[in-house]
Amino acid sequence: MDDDTRSQPAPAGRDGATPGRGAGAPGAQDVLGSARADLEAGREWKARDRLTSHVAGTWDPEALGLLGEVHARMRDLPSAGAAWFGSTRRGAEVDAAVEAWRERHADSFVQMWHSLPRSVREHEGNARVDALRRRVERDQPAPVDHAEGDGSGGVDAAVIIAIALGVLFVVCAVIGFVTLLGWLVP
Repeated sequence: MDDDTRSQPAPAGRDGATPGRGAGAPGAQDVLGSARADLEAGREWKARDRLTSHVAGTWDPEALGLLGEVHARMRDLPSAGAAWFGSTRRGAEVDAAVEAWRERHADSFVQMWHSLPRSVREHEGNARVDALRRRVERDQPAPVDHAEGDGSGGVDAAVIIAIALGVLFVVCAVIGFVTLLGWLVP
């Protein structure tokens, strides 16, 4: 295998992705082709930005696999692990990257969950992502409804300001009424 072949991104489908589940989306092949061209030209940062933007809104296992490769080339192993975790790619390189990703987030499943692209979090069917989703739902505290207060018993600054403005309005109204009476009644 010559050096040019080794430096090329993986061919489509190498990561076990099923074609048509995002990779067939309109423009997906354009994004992948442009990202591969960026890699060939040595613009890894541009390929990363292009792929990150694409997978933010489209679940595309081929693009996730390529994004992982880009991050690995840029020596950002934890980011490669996050991308590959959401893809269907497996192997020793993927396992090492996923381990670095877990180490970056100190095995905080909530942080790991939020570091995944939105499209990966919303797509069901990847056993590892689904297991992480269940773990986060179990570990994450219930959201606080700020409309009912935070339960701390403290007074909200907006309430204090509203009361002060109300009192000021009433005082001004009383002073105005007394002044008006003074003019009308000698």
